[in-house]
Amino acid sequence: MAASAIAVSCGLALTVCLNPLEFSVLNAILIYLGVFCLHSSVDLLNDYFDFKRGIDLRTKKTKFSGGTGVLPEGLLSPTRVYLAGIVFLLIGLMIGGFFVFSKGYIIGLILLFAAISILLYSTKLVNLGLGELFVGIKGMLIVVGTYYVQTSMLAVEAAVLGAVVGLLSSTVLYVNSIPDIKPDREGGRRTLAILLDRYGGKEKLYFLTGLFVLIYFTAAIFFMQLANDFTILLLPAIFLLPLVVKILGGFKNYFNESNDVGDLDYVKIMGNTVLFSRLFGIALILGITFVILFRLNTT
Repeated sequence: MAASAIAVSCGLALTVCLNPLEFSVLNAILIYLGVFCLHSSVDLLNDYFDFKRGIDLRTKKTKFSGGTGVLPEGLLSPTRVYLAGIVFLLIGLMIGGFFVFSKGYIIGLILLFAAISILLYSTKLVNLGLGELFVGIKGMLIVVGTYYVQTSMLAVEAAVLGAVVGLLSSTVLYVNSIPDIKPDREGGRRTLAILLDRYGGKEKLYFLTGLFVLIYFTAAIFFMQLANDFTILLLPAIFLLPLVVKILGGFKNYFNESNDVGDLDYVKIMGNTVLFSRLFGIALILGITFVILFRLNTT
């Protein structure tokens, strides 16, 4: 949920930076509400289908992996969780429908992608190894869609910023899915972690390192487009590099010393990756805010 909120906030911050006169508080509230409903829908339906496939019955639940535990623990019935997911989906689509009516077909295309992704994510996309890809695209489209709803315009800056946000979400999903490789495989899933499981720890470490490099590189491109300067604007994100080193160090040690699903050290790695994603998103917003303040001082 926090990832989607950050994506919306990035789109709103970019709106204030590039088209401040187009900013609408009402539209911003509706975007947050709509994205909250759609995000809740995919989480609920994912829980439902994972339970039906027996995946959540075989996973070892942690704070960051293994599902919510609501269905395996009998706290709610599968039918209620499924219906709640559909209700949230319908509410989200209704809010999106309002924007389609007022803003045009671009939002309709984004909404169509969202609806298909939500309905097929847990039953088809994860079986094809496309879960991380679609989560990344979803993050990008939230930023692009938020900016478009506010301004009725498409912008390269919104797409590149969205790519950074999407990469953050994909990285978290990849890292957090590693403890669930065995139950996911038994349940018919093909996550990115499963596809890369044929390789050793060194290759997995290189892949995760590449994701972090790509995140910083794409963020630098965004700030160069926005203000022709990424060194100062990336400064908040640069302060997160020690956390990246900590994550990669823990990741390396985990595959060198143990591959136990319940390993407490890996829970820390997942927690740090989630923390990095949230803080990097905030760093993006801070960088955009610096540009806004600079432009205000020079006008």
